[in-house]
Amino acid sequence: MQLKMHQDASLAPSLAEQVYEHVKAGLFDLALLPGDHFTESDVVSALGVSRTPVRQALQQLAREGFVRVSQRHGWQVCPFDFDRFEQLYDVRIILELAAVERLCQQPSLGTNSLLQELDSIWSVTPEQRLPASREVALLDEEFHCRLVEATGNQELGAMHRDVTDKISIVRRLDFTKQNRVAATYAEHAAILQAILARRGDAAKCLLRTHIEASKAEVRKITIHHLQSARKIGLGQLAWSRWLTE
Repeated sequence: MQLKMHQDASLAPSLAEQVYEHVKAGLFDLALLPGDHFTESDVVSALGVSRTPVRQALQQLAREGFVRVSQRHGWQVCPFDFDRFEQLYDVRIILELAAVERLCQQPSLGTNSLLQELDSIWSVTPEQRLPASREVALLDEEFHCRLVEATGNQELGAMHRDVTDKISIVRRLDFTKQNRVAATYAEHAAILQAILARRGDAAKCLLRTHIEASKAEVRKITIHHLQSARKIGLGQLAWSRWLTE
């Protein structure tokens, strides 16, 4: 494929930013697994761009801890740093509990459009639930981000999205298992009901338990788990296929 620049150059992300987003999406979708190697030339030929924006994009991903330079093979996907993931989960818990407390104090809680939208997605019958898929993983991320954004505090929302981005690659693995999807629907609905009823302590307890369960799953991740997740559709079947789509 070739990346296309936005028609309105004033609104368009730079070519390096487009390459960055494309490669990061591939990493998050497990097109490449921790330890896999690739070269700048792979990305250059696949995306139809010059080497400079590719190098800039990969350097940004390296600064964020997703890839690193490999002397023999060009670039390598970084191994998972489970200690760092656990620390980020702890930060996430702090931010989301603070958000719940603020939400329960809102005078206009019952008319909060973001909460109403979330309720329509998650408070559904089992027959209406989506199966284990990338779509559910993305909806889960949006549930937690929008829960924080519903407070109206933009800085809190921005900090939370930054943390979400850093753990997204492991959080999505939860949604390769149908039992985790079913639990997520039920738990999200219960959290929303407690918030809308202004039962702050109950909502925070439910939310903490929900996130801790996800955090516990992270430590169970193995290479076999990652390979299985890639095969059943979280990402593409292979690096070469991802590059050409």
